[in-house]
Amino acid sequence: MTFAWRSAMAIVAVSALPATAPDATQVAAARGRDLAKSAGCAGCHTIPGLSRGANVGPPLTTIGQRVYIAGLLPNTPANMARWLTETQKIRPGDAMPSTALEPEQAADIAAFLATLR
Repeated sequence: MTFAWRSAMAIVAVSALPATAPDATQVAAARGRDLAKSAGCAGCHTIPGLSRGANVGPPLTTIGQRVYIAGLLPNTPANMARWLTETQKIRPGDAMPSTALEPEQAADIAAFLATLR
């Protein structure tokens, strides 16, 4: 077997391999982006790829690198999901309403928001 033929076979073998599947966090973030869009988050917040210039709530362009959520909660995925579903319990009277998101939906949106850096 010649070197050129073996090299060609190696290229064919590698190109036949499946593409790397996205990990669970990437899948959740993609679902979260779609949910953020359909839930209307971009109506109040500036969100990259979803809206520009909304100014009711703070821009979420770099929420993934912020230390705190609403100046109160450490910025973790669990706290973000909690904030999305229990805003009025956490900070009564806040302009952001508590949402009717299911826990899994809030977790997906939190995964998406964590990607905004």
